[in-house]
Amino acid sequence: MFEKIVGNNQIKETLEKSIKQNKTSHSYLFIGIEGIGKKLFAIEFAKAILCLNEEKYCNKCKSCIEFDTNNNPDFSYIEPDGNSIKIEQIRNLQKRIQEKPVISNKKVYIINDAHLMTQEAQNCLLKTLEEPPEFATIVLIGSNETQFLPTIKSRCTIMHFNKIEKKELQKYLLENYGLNNISENMIEVFQGSIGKAIQLKDKQEKYMHLETIINQIEKINLIDLLNQCQSLYQAKEEIDEILDYINIILLRKAKQNYLYTNCIKIVENTKKRLKQNANYDMSIDNMLFNMWEEIN
Repeated sequence: MFEKIVGNNQIKETLEKSIKQNKTSHSYLFIGIEGIGKKLFAIEFAKAILCLNEEKYCNKCKSCIEFDTNNNPDFSYIEPDGNSIKIEQIRNLQKRIQEKPVISNKKVYIINDAHLMTQEAQNCLLKTLEEPPEFATIVLIGSNETQFLPTIKSRCTIMHFNKIEKKELQKYLLENYGLNNISENMIEVFQGSIGKAIQLKDKQEKYMHLETIINQIEKINLIDLLNQCQSLYQAKEEIDEILDYINIILLRKAKQNYLYTNCIKIVENTKKRLKQNANYDMSIDNMLFNMWEEIN
């Protein structure tokens, strides 16, 4: 059922067992960082719940075929409208969830990025979670458990998804993209997320260039440092990931030279300034200057 999904084998076993024993819950909360496969798990789980074959997940029955073509009337997928999931979306779910299944004997609703539900939407959903139709299963997917109301969490079976192990990440990138030379620092910046690994896999050259510069910061003058870091000034959209990467490098260097510990603080302060909408180029200037001054 989940053989094509990497990691979280214990959750695979738990969900497969619940399917085989026909003991699925009415509501689930899948929690974990972005990019570790929560949505893939939820979709495969939904398909198995709706499958008409007693063995489940047959890929041949009317339900499975229509599921694969996004035409299964017993399955609904809800995601944020703009920056949030609004109460109108949940009210619409409540109307449709009372309708009996068309093909299967079950109905499944997935709410992706459910942590973005407004408080009004969560309170509205709570009524359905308290008295769900016996044929319905709702799967909430979220990356921040603290954003869910305690009353929502108390009515869900919570599944905590773990980060993908380094060896599993490396194997996935090798088998799917032919990449076998990903640096240790790059693996660290992926943070156990296949989604982030896929997003950043084509940027290794840029990251390696920055790593070379950081490793030479004790030997080059300030003007050369600023000139060689021009890619930072052009990376506004991905600066958070790049600064995380720089700190991974600095953390390893700090084990040999304590001065690099102060550089980590400088990078963290830069991240805070950028989140407060400080001038971007000036913030990068100050970061590089302060790091260079600290080390030299």
